[in-house]
Amino acid sequence: MSAQASSAEVSADVIEKFSPVDGSHLGNFPITSPADVNLAVKAAREAFPAWRDLSLDQRFAYLDRLRDIVSAEGEAFAKIISDDTGKPLLDSLLTELMAIPLFIDYYKKEAPKTLKRQKLSRQLFFPTKTSYVEHSPMGVIGVISPWNFPFQLSMIPVLSALVAGNTVVLKPSEVTPLTGELMREIFERAGFPKGVVSVVQGDGSTGAALCKADIDKIFFTGSVATGRKVMAAAAEKPIPVELELGGKDAMIVCHDANLERAARAAVWGGFLNCGQMCISVERLFVVDAVYDAFLALVRAEIERMRVGGPDEGSDMGPLTFSAQMGTVVRHLNDARERGATIAMGGRPMEGPGQFFEPTLVLDVTEEMEIYREETFGPVLPVIRVPDEEEALRMANDHQYGLTGSVWTRDVSRGLELASRMESGQCSVNDVVLSVGNPALPFGGVKRSGFGRYHGPEGLYAFMNQKAIMVDRGLLDVEPFWYPYAPKYEAMLGTFRNLMGGKMVRALTNFFEMHKITKRRG
Repeated sequence: MSAQASSAEVSADVIEKFSPVDGSHLGNFPITSPADVNLAVKAAREAFPAWRDLSLDQRFAYLDRLRDIVSAEGEAFAKIISDDTGKPLLDSLLTELMAIPLFIDYYKKEAPKTLKRQKLSRQLFFPTKTSYVEHSPMGVIGVISPWNFPFQLSMIPVLSALVAGNTVVLKPSEVTPLTGELMREIFERAGFPKGVVSVVQGDGSTGAALCKADIDKIFFTGSVATGRKVMAAAAEKPIPVELELGGKDAMIVCHDANLERAARAAVWGGFLNCGQMCISVERLFVVDAVYDAFLALVRAEIERMRVGGPDEGSDMGPLTFSAQMGTVVRHLNDARERGATIAMGGRPMEGPGQFFEPTLVLDVTEEMEIYREETFGPVLPVIRVPDEEEALRMANDHQYGLTGSVWTRDVSRGLELASRMESGQCSVNDVVLSVGNPALPFGGVKRSGFGRYHGPEGLYAFMNQKAIMVDRGLLDVEPFWYPYAPKYEAMLGTFRNLMGGKMVRALTNFFEMHKITKRRG
């Protein structure tokens, strides 16, 4: 559902894929029609009861086969992902493929207890009742995934939904169709039953058709603008929707930070995947006391970076989505006009492909686009602040709230600042890696979206919660049943004493109500 890109040109019925590295033609991919989207959803609906009724062990047998395929052919798959995105092969291995064994192993261990019916503690005014909470799969899940991490950000919600007992229709981004075909092949080779997982390649019309189809939830990762359209489509039914949207993540370097570690983290967190991450460091706040020393370390680290294609031993590849080039240039031009200093980089690189120089921007202020809007490119904006409190104020005074980080040798102080940061995740003396921890829930606040996946929440996100209360039926009547008139005073006494915190008197009135009800019986 993202805009068209020169690296993936969309005609009436075909996606033409071109390399972001050298512009070479990589293939044509048919766009799934709305009618075929509905057929895929119909197949998922028909497959749902049988998949739902499998035991967890039976579901994991399929996931284990998928894991074995990825393990055996990981390097070949990484090459396909890198051809599709332009990212270094190491990034494709570590940030895309490694997620598969991590999450499968986590859910194999945690899912049995997470999905087990839970017995709750007995409540005082329900002495004969036993309360339970259980979860059941929603049905058919529509997953619409992005192009920046086209494998990981597709597979993790799909696998989570499958573990929870749902069937899935996945619509990958039209910008990365090679990865879409790769995922289709992997699910077919793993032998999943017909209809349990379907991949529908296509553009915005395909995503819109999926939103309108007979699905039970939409899981969307992408831009705020498209997220609004997805939410509007879900509201027409209505069905639940989870939105994993953009970020403008803040990194706060305190006066007592380990500056070398923080500088290397800032450069990696800002330029990983060419800055095309919702969790990239996009606002780097540095306290005045260490600003000059820290900046010197950052400059040296950027100078050591190697930019090039996947097979060139590079640290950073090209922009995957060519439209991002325009966004990066626009943000930098606006920053210059408003007084920012482009200290390093700032230009597209000469030669073929969608390469852009790693860029360091100083003297950034709050009115600049590069501060207010998500850049999603290889740009590291730095903001000098007098102290940590001002850094936290500025970090929180923003439309986005996805992840963030605090850098200090005082871990207690770091935790205190992290707790006060308005974000879905926050790290102390670390960056980016928290999203790869399968036990931690991931998601944003504010315009970064809502809902959580990963961790136990990654299963509950695709399940309906049900409350069950059980009475053994040994008593003939209940205190609250008819008649009302003869026990009005006892009922009023229960209410007044309960509201006044006089629990013993309230219970006395409660049992008096029961006696009156029993006499009527």
